[in-house]
Amino acid sequence: MLYRFAHKTGSYGVSVIEEDDNQVLVQIEQVIKHPKQGDLHHPNETKNVFFHERKALSQFEKRYTSKSKLRPFNVEELDYIQSLQIAITNLENKLKEENTEYANCSLANLAQLKKDYSIQYKQNFE
Repeated sequence: MLYRFAHKTGSYGVSVIEEDDNQVLVQIEQVIKHPKQGDLHHPNETKNVFFHERKALSQFEKRYTSKSKLRPFNVEELDYIQSLQIAITNLENKLKEENTEYANCSLANLAQLKKDYSIQYKQNFE
């Protein structure tokens, strides 16, 4: 059974691997929303901040979280690579509409991430 799990600015489909009292170990199965690029403490800023490159959590990566952070899974179930491609494309399309310095910096980061993902997953990310 999959659950929805938000981590920083990304959102993922996860399965529960282990359960304790309030802690659960989850495994990443799908990307629902790719993380935003840039500085989390200064969103949408590019001046005088370190503009972070933020990758999606990797396929089968595991994280401990509290049960309260798990939500019902309410999207189509996809394999990880297909879901990552869709999440990147959705973020790129949104950024292309903005035409701001932040959007341009984010698009540059995403272009590099797509190259990294292509090497990591041996798939072409367009």
